[in-house]
Amino acid sequence: MNKKYIADFTLLFVAFVWGTTFVVVQNAISFLQPHTFNAVRFFMAALLLSVWLGVFLRDEIKAINKKLLLSGMAIGFWLFIGYACQTIGLVYTTSSKAGFITGLSVVLVPLLSFFILKIKPGIYAIIGVSIATVGLYLLTMSGTAILNIGDLLVFFCAIGFAMQIIYTGKYSSQYPSLSLTIIQISFVAILSSVCAFLFEDWQKAIQPEILFQREVVIALMVTSFLATAFAFLVQTYFQKYTSATHTALIFATEPVFAALTAFLFAGERMSVGGIIGSIFILLGMIFAEFPSKRKKAAENTIQEKAV
Repeated sequence: MNKKYIADFTLLFVAFVWGTTFVVVQNAISFLQPHTFNAVRFFMAALLLSVWLGVFLRDEIKAINKKLLLSGMAIGFWLFIGYACQTIGLVYTTSSKAGFITGLSVVLVPLLSFFILKIKPGIYAIIGVSIATVGLYLLTMSGTAILNIGDLLVFFCAIGFAMQIIYTGKYSSQYPSLSLTIIQISFVAILSSVCAFLFEDWQKAIQPEILFQREVVIALMVTSFLATAFAFLVQTYFQKYTSATHTALIFATEPVFAALTAFLFAGERMSVGGIIGSIFILLGMIFAEFPSKRKKAAENTIQEKAV
């Protein structure tokens, strides 16, 4: 099978994993504060991948240099912005609104790619992004247009995730995937720990009666190992075979999977607007895949650009 299609299916599975974690995280941060939760989550993921690196891929350790460290930190910085703003935002807004606003990264990736990498999106990519954005709106808006501080924070989260996708696309083909992923998520863990120490009651993370709460344990297991260690290693490895805009469109299915899992496991019923929104998102992906010379050039260029 073509590596591009393998990348597509694998990134789609990552979107599925992320789509199942919104409610899980929202339950956990009622016990652990946002930065503290993210610090524990990302440290656990970094530890797991570091053990794997030390046991099975020791040769990659010798390849770690200043450029690799700076590249991983650049990706990690934007990933930190994304998760910090999203996790804090979930305290003040609903999961459905957060899902839509986070999905704005679909629009921001080609826009920011144009300003940062000077890559003009093709007409089909523009149409696909537009349709997917309408779909995200229909799927996830909760029926109110009133914005609050949580919505604003999640908007900055969308910027962070869009930048993380762009920088991953720029560096993923230049460095070993595992090393780059470990540096990325370790930097998120460090930044989250600093913020937890400065702004939160971080000592809750070492209190057994809180850390071993059922909701916290489940959230940490799911997010640390599956939604962080596995997901970002997969993204770092496979994004070299596709474009940042295409990756963003695949990740736009995240709220679709969130709605489906809520229906299957929580008994929630999807509204007519939600069903139509899901169809729009899929149509957006199809439109973005229509062949064009500009699209092929962009996919080649985004892998060659570097800061």
